[in-house]
Amino acid sequence: MKLIVGLGNPGSEYRNTRHNVGFATMDAISDDWGIDICKGKWNGILGEGRCEGERVLLLKPLTYMNESGRSVKQVADFYKIDPEDILIILDDKDIKYGTIRVRKKGSAGSHNGMKSIIYQLGTDEIPRIKIAIGKPPAPMRLRDFVLAKIGSEDGKIIREEINWARDAARVFIRGNIDEAMNQFNGTDYFKGE
Repeated sequence: MKLIVGLGNPGSEYRNTRHNVGFATMDAISDDWGIDICKGKWNGILGEGRCEGERVLLLKPLTYMNESGRSVKQVADFYKIDPEDILIILDDKDIKYGTIRVRKKGSAGSHNGMKSIIYQLGTDEIPRIKIAIGKPPAPMRLRDFVLAKIGSEDGKIIREEINWARDAARVFIRGNIDEAMNQFNGTDYFKGE
């Protein structure tokens, strides 16, 4: 069994913001894989189904970003899912805009949602897909930038990144995070790849 987690904040005011690209990716995965994310449980909403012959859980934590780990830990403990079988999808301001980055493990960097998950699971050996969201223009504060609505031009770029993340998650489900890294870590919207 695999657990795919998209990070974001609940509520309509956060929809279509950079900080919610994890939730947006979960919606794309849900549509593509035919798994409804509708069951409220464990401080989140959950969907269950099959993809690539594997039993899959899809989770959107509803704890707000900084407490995402509580929901992830509850689901992982209940279903006895090891950290290497959990895939976290999150926004990242530090990677090149127009790209995604698939990683097997690593620190949380400045992302509070990932910090919470690492703390709750007691390890940083958790696969993840980072979706680039760009950097705030000066003098805009980071918090205002990540919670601002995405404009139409940025929307095209971020939608493409979300599609790559969705497809990389399918490769992860097949059991090959290395293949996902090889296939998607070189993609770049601005190079037309």
